[in-house]
Amino acid sequence: MRIHFIAIGGSAMHNLAIALKAKGYEITGSDDEIFEPSLSRLKTHGLLPRYEGWNPEIITASLDAIVLGMHARADNPELLKAKELGIKIYSYPEYLYEQAKNKTRIVIGGSHGKTTITSMIMHVLKQAGIGFDYMVGAQLDGFENMVAFSNDTQYAVFEGDEYLTSPIDRRPKFHVYKPNIAVISGIAWDHINVFPTFDNYKEQFAEFINCIEPNGTLIYCNNDPEVVSVVKMAKRTDINYIAYNTPEHTLNNQGTYSIQSGQQQYPLKVIGRHNMQNIEATKTVCNLLGVKNQQFYPAIGEFKGAAKRLQCLAENEGTKIFLDFAHSPSKVSATIKAVSEAFPHRDLIACFELHTFSSLTKEFLNQYNGTLSGAAKPIVYYNPHTIEHKQLQAISPEEVRSGFGNPSLDVYTDSSALIAELNSINWKNKNLLIMTSGNFSGVNLAELATKIAQVDYK
Repeated sequence: MRIHFIAIGGSAMHNLAIALKAKGYEITGSDDEIFEPSLSRLKTHGLLPRYEGWNPEIITASLDAIVLGMHARADNPELLKAKELGIKIYSYPEYLYEQAKNKTRIVIGGSHGKTTITSMIMHVLKQAGIGFDYMVGAQLDGFENMVAFSNDTQYAVFEGDEYLTSPIDRRPKFHVYKPNIAVISGIAWDHINVFPTFDNYKEQFAEFINCIEPNGTLIYCNNDPEVVSVVKMAKRTDINYIAYNTPEHTLNNQGTYSIQSGQQQYPLKVIGRHNMQNIEATKTVCNLLGVKNQQFYPAIGEFKGAAKRLQCLAENEGTKIFLDFAHSPSKVSATIKAVSEAFPHRDLIACFELHTFSSLTKEFLNQYNGTLSGAAKPIVYYNPHTIEHKQLQAISPEEVRSGFGNPSLDVYTDSSALIAELNSINWKNKNLLIMTSGNFSGVNLAELATKIAQVDYK
């Protein structure tokens, strides 16, 4: 098979390209800009385009298919040439489905928790010796790539993103996968640029339920009222419904969680009530796939978390520095609550970057009201140039404070001033939680964390 990737440099796209090359396909690709880590990974696998930009001359009838990335525009010259030649064009999720259409597909959807639950399922299945294909939106210990396919696996585990499929296909990605087993972990408004109202956003999850294959199963969080309301509206009588709740768990004074199974306690490496719910969703899926509880609990006890999901960047006796991908209001609130609950005797400094389209939209800011209230010192950063680049209306620090419901909130628009402030803090008995889907305009967050942890604070 000869497959050409238009916009191969995307985070998801380059992982799929690598996976298909590993499967024996002949892969080419193009892009107008490629950044790290995609650039190095494509180069390592011999897939880095020889030049930047689009070249319709390389699109020929000898290609079996095109995979179109979200970064490409609808008028992309390579796309237009492929249409002219009648070459089959797939979006990224459509090609994932194509690879897994004859397998049992497990799709994890939700405004929050989907990456972690997908990662937990992958970890447990690997420990149990069960083969599977997968796609996940974060790097995970024990898995070289974020996408993998094989000809001899029965299952495919996909993270189900609700964002759009491609520039020429306005369906949410998770509508494409047609799951046999579906999970909805939580619903909280996001992607305001695509779903302008919360009702419109919730409709996408109702449609996700409609996409489940007949005789399939929906596993849903019974602790989330928005999820419950969507499930109650479902008209499907040809699928099974399994609700899950927060399982019994304990927290010791070292910040370590344990989960209860019968009379036995299993220590965990992850923290937070939301992760207890994620574990219960994972167990429900794994049980359906034949994993017994006596296999499940020891395996989940070794799960360290996915990259940028409450990832510990550095620590010393009195300080931990966490990095989390949190960007939507529900994610920010849950992440702060998790760290505060695990370390009640340490002050929490929460540093959050407004970086996504929704978070930088003035009308959306009030959705963050109260989300930082669990932090002893809340800080918000945003880059005005990012707002300009996204062609959004400018916002002021005062409007940010108003949106978050905190008139004394520290707001920074200069990352160097923010880093200077963080380096001036005495971190003894304090934790730092960094929340961003970006990098604070080019800050090396790992270096920052290491520097904080190396200082001997008296």
